[in-house]
Amino acid sequence: MAESTTFVLVGHCGPDAHLLKAAVSRAVPGSSIAVANDQLSLQPHLHRGAVLLVNRALDGSFDAEDGVTLIAGVMDGADPPAAMLVSNFADAQEKAVAAGAKSGFGKSAVYKESTKTLLRSAAGLDQEKAT
Repeated sequence: MAESTTFVLVGHCGPDAHLLKAAVSRAVPGSSIAVANDQLSLQPHLHRGAVLLVNRALDGSFDAEDGVTLIAGVMDGADPPAAMLVSNFADAQEKAVAAGAKSGFGKSAVYKESTKTLLRSAAGLDQEKAT
């Protein structure tokens, strides 16, 4: 992946989507940002090259009951995108990683340097460029 990575905000309310857009723009300048609040708008992004930032408690209309379940279903695809769970709960993060997600972060850590590093890593950018 490169600077043109598409980050997809999955199941986030408006204020959280705004917060995450700012964090992604800061971490990976030049990336595209899409919003998916239902299964239909998510569908075009279910491929390698996209990075899904999935809310633990999905806001919208999805085929999954929560973000961890959605990630597990997406990872079963033939050419799945990268996915990260957005949650402050460690147990939910562990379940998401076990389902195939990359390490995620909580909304309380959006502007931490560690989150910037996680976002850049999910986009396939090397650590030398993360500074």
